[in-house]
Amino acid sequence: MNAFAENLVLGNLTPSQFTQVLETLHMLGEAGAGIELSSLSTDVLVGVVRRASRDQLKAIADHPELRSVFLDEIFRRMSEHFSPTRARHVDFVVSWRFSEGSGEDGYDRFQTVIEDGVCVSSTDLSRTPDTTITLSVDDFIRIATGNAAVAAMFVTGRVKVKGEYAPAVRFSSYFDIPKPTGA
Repeated sequence: MNAFAENLVLGNLTPSQFTQVLETLHMLGEAGAGIELSSLSTDVLVGVVRRASRDQLKAIADHPELRSVFLDEIFRRMSEHFSPTRARHVDFVVSWRFSEGSGEDGYDRFQTVIEDGVCVSSTDLSRTPDTTITLSVDDFIRIATGNAAVAAMFVTGRVKVKGEYAPAVRFSSYFDIPKPTGA
């Protein structure tokens, strides 16, 4: 998807239309049409999120299938954008809890382990976390794509931290997240 197409697709779509476009892309990918969200570059996904309104991102979070696709994609890509040199001598486990989920106690859960210069994320929750971070999916999508000020979300309580606070604050610095570009 080029910049023109991104602007055309996201232009003035309602949240419902926005999710219909993304759902169609996902369904085409599932059908083997060669067009799938997972094949879009991280730069394109960052651009899609940058151009999306808060209501459109909330619509992704409220759509069970798209919610799952976006969370899976972000966690899958974490290891690709991990910078081992920035995380030298860092070993910790972060558990993620996403509100309004379908899992235990109404949360979707993931775990990220940074250890021995490697970053692995999954739904396997077998490790004891050093830090547990709770937030909404739409806020996480914005943070993970560099489209939100993480510090402001900590201060305003949109991101809640249980356990060691320092790893949560430093977490994004261990990744090369593409920067959103202008429209």
